[in-house]
Amino acid sequence: MSLVVDSEAGESSAAVPSVDAAPESQAVAWRHRHLLDVDGLSADEIDLVMRTTDAMREVLARPIAKVPALRGRQVTILFYEASTRTRVSFEVAAKNLSADVVNIAAATSSVSKGESLVDTVRTVEALGAQMLVMRHSVSGAPYLAAEIFGGSVLNGGDGWHAHPTQALLDLYTMRERLPGGSLAGRKVVILGDLLHSRVARSNIWTLTAAGADLWLCGPATLVRGFEAWAGRGAAAGRRFHVTTSVDEALRDADVVMALRIQRERMSSGLLPSMREYAARYGLTRERLALAHPGALVMHPGPMNEGVEIAPDVAAGAQSVITEQVTNGVAVRMALLYLLAGTHGTAAAGAGAVAG
Repeated sequence: MSLVVDSEAGESSAAVPSVDAAPESQAVAWRHRHLLDVDGLSADEIDLVMRTTDAMREVLARPIAKVPALRGRQVTILFYEASTRTRVSFEVAAKNLSADVVNIAAATSSVSKGESLVDTVRTVEALGAQMLVMRHSVSGAPYLAAEIFGGSVLNGGDGWHAHPTQALLDLYTMRERLPGGSLAGRKVVILGDLLHSRVARSNIWTLTAAGADLWLCGPATLVRGFEAWAGRGAAAGRRFHVTTSVDEALRDADVVMALRIQRERMSSGLLPSMREYAARYGLTRERLALAHPGALVMHPGPMNEGVEIAPDVAAGAQSVITEQVTNGVAVRMALLYLLAGTHGTAAAGAGAVAG
């Protein structure tokens, strides 16, 4: 199902769950057993995630930031790539919901001895996993896991393909900080290595669904393919802009999100040097001055300060980078809660998959 925005519609009528109660006891309009990407979420479902996140933010503000909603459930976090923000964020989120959490790093598991993904998923399920949070370097790996896992799979990032929870926390942060709480007509710029960015690909869906005027900018070698995609209206028929001109992209922007320049791409000849990229595309205070006063500065992390973003911009008054990290816990709590509510219900039997 494609993301659809009804410009005439007001706030969604879908009920927000009482997050202190067990998720299966809540009557909410959530039909997905897995979250593999955001392209299968409707506008109302995205809104439900946002408003459930509001409820989780209230939990996090309590003296004891914990609810018993997932007590007795096992959440297994299986990461085939190194991670700090996403892995720890999911762990904190699951523990705040009182789940039993198992962390598996592929490098120190039987994967290092040649165990296949299928065998690993079957093993963790046999050991009691009911929800599986997974990151993998191969695009599509969580989809394979979802085919064989009896519980819920949450994609923590797969290859260059998707990073759905990052896109949702980015959207939540923008809605929270932009005046009026709406992205409709707001100019949002994603600047950097689009070619290798799963964050950008998922953000294209959520931001265009929210009505943002989306601009993608980077060197020609790192935006190739996106112009054709934009011209086809590939995000459910919604269009966005692609440019190699930093000035054109940043002029009058309301939000600027810099993406990490991955040093491993240097060997493939896509960039002449890090210094050259920083000089031409780095987000500096001078370039940020082209945007609206008070424009939000974002970054999904980890950052190469001095390359894609200047240190004084990353730590400046317009930066909401640390808020993205904080909001990531609340968004992931909301998603774990909503997905847990499908277990043992008709929705779980239907096996609906977002992505």
